[in-house]
Amino acid sequence: MTIVHDSRDALRADCSQCVGLCCVALAFARSADFAIDKAAGDPCVNLADDDRCRIHPELRERGFRGCTVFDCFGAGQQVTQHTVGGASWRDDADTRATMFGVFPVMRQLHELLWYLEDALALPAAARLHPALRQARGDVRDLADADPETILAADIEELRAPTAQLLREAARLARESGPIGAGPRRVARTRIRPVADLLGADLRGADLRGAELRGALLIAADLRDADLARAELIGADLRDARLDGADLREAIYLTQVQVNAATGDARTRLPETVSRPSHWR
Repeated sequence: MTIVHDSRDALRADCSQCVGLCCVALAFARSADFAIDKAAGDPCVNLADDDRCRIHPELRERGFRGCTVFDCFGAGQQVTQHTVGGASWRDDADTRATMFGVFPVMRQLHELLWYLEDALALPAAARLHPALRQARGDVRDLADADPETILAADIEELRAPTAQLLREAARLARESGPIGAGPRRVARTRIRPVADLLGADLRGADLRGAELRGALLIAADLRDADLARAELIGADLRDARLDGADLREAIYLTQVQVNAATGDARTRLPETVSRPSHWR
């Protein structure tokens, strides 16, 4: 089965079409996010024989908060249903090695596709749409290729020109409307790419058009902030407070970022992401 990448649905995780790849292929260490250590290639102790999680409704309560944050961008079902044609890592050693090798690469490709879909939805970046569509086609072709081609590919060579396009698209979108006055409690000069805003008090901040690419926003207080056209690609939103924040027009916001933050019923999100079940 070939996954149709034109649909945003193909870039959302569908565990029913996967064989628990994230629960086996990836490693995690005992921490605040995971209750145990697990080596890459070892099945999680909570993975059942039907490839479903035994404790899924209680993951956070049982010490597996990291599982509720992770998102594969649909890479799991792409590898399972397309790359290996519906096989499972349980079948044999060769299939296991192939799936575990391809899965992390596929996740990177699908994440790129997610950002490209976001960029193509920006009216202000219309002049870049032909180049963005070409980049999307190149990434899609690799994601649909055979395992050998995927594993041999230079992902950085593919990512670099795409990143430039994404950055320019975001700039055009950020500058297409009013630029916010910034936060009252933090110097405007700190609102910049890769800024260290750990625990920053940004309550009610006017962050329209802010360039927060790669910013460290861990535990930042963004309650009631306006993030219209704020560029958030790579921003770390772990434990950031988004109660009442407006992210409907935020640029390059992903499900992983939303899952890692906390919010409430007043938080306004773009239609491309879902409100996490663990939010209040």
